[in-house]
Amino acid sequence: MTRDADDGWQGWRAAAQEALYGPRGFYRRPEGPAGHFRTSVHASPLFAGAVARLLCHIDEALGRPGRLDFVDMAAGRGELVTAVLAALPAEVSARTRAYAVELAGRPPALDHRIEWLAEPPHGITGLLFANEWLDNVPVEVAEVDAAGVPRTVLVRRDGTERLGEPVTGADAEWLARWWPLAAQEGLRAEIGRPRDEAWAAAVGRVERGLAVAVDYGHTRGARPPFGTLTGFREGRETAPVPDGSCDITAHVALDACASAGGGKEAGARLTSQRGALRVLGVTGARPPLALASTRPAAYVRALASAGEAAELTAPGGLGDFGWLLRPVGPDDLRDLLVDVPDHEEH
Repeated sequence: MTRDADDGWQGWRAAAQEALYGPRGFYRRPEGPAGHFRTSVHASPLFAGAVARLLCHIDEALGRPGRLDFVDMAAGRGELVTAVLAALPAEVSARTRAYAVELAGRPPALDHRIEWLAEPPHGITGLLFANEWLDNVPVEVAEVDAAGVPRTVLVRRDGTERLGEPVTGADAEWLARWWPLAAQEGLRAEIGRPRDEAWAAAVGRVERGLAVAVDYGHTRGARPPFGTLTGFREGRETAPVPDGSCDITAHVALDACASAGGGKEAGARLTSQRGALRVLGVTGARPPLALASTRPAAYVRALASAGEAAELTAPGGLGDFGWLLRPVGPDDLRDLLVDVPDHEEH
């Protein structure tokens, strides 16, 4: 054990791992993530409906296999996988094997059709969907010191920070390639190498189908100069304190993950949630006013749906989430969401 560890100092990767996933970690708490922040899944059932339509498109591209898999990564309490099963047509639902991947225990009332796992199954035929998973894969944080050298940021359980040793080895190589820091004191970066590895491993579980990661992210040329590490507690953003009391998250270098998962040569693409959901039928268009006089109840329902769709696709909000798409198998899979422009070259 190092002296830093003896004194309570450790890198953000180890600190966040324990704070989020340890025996008393944030993601083990009984209220689950939904008790602290609102994702697209919680914002509207339209999101699960769109994911169900995407799974149906994959089913067609694969020639309607006898078994179709849906894997919900970082499943929380199983909200998304439950809603996707409910939204599927009966014929597709009957062939679908549903998996929730989560470290917390299985909720007691969860649909018996859903298999609860600590890691994704091998040989997936269908869709692996990772909604706000990669941003919670813990990473080291680097900060430039007064001499212009990037150093690992160390942290205590109360959130106090100090600079540690210079960044070296594979982490230094990742920074140089994906997030080079100018020699200006105080500049920070999150070293996304563990996320690249986690994404590549998840893609490796897909035999035929599509892997999708959905997260707030950034790409080369638009990295935030001081990083994005933050916390969330009871619906509000807060200081990231690795004591298990709050979520600890940082935006994802999605272009680096795309490259780790095979890159453009393998069909990997980046787009926005706004564009992806519009292709999947979530537009936010207001219903015609004439409907209000002829079918007022239907008009009210359509208006509420339009409001939910607008939230899911809003610029500056959920619509700015990045979608990383990685097809595996038939060429037809590369045509899914093809009408959506790439977010950025990677």
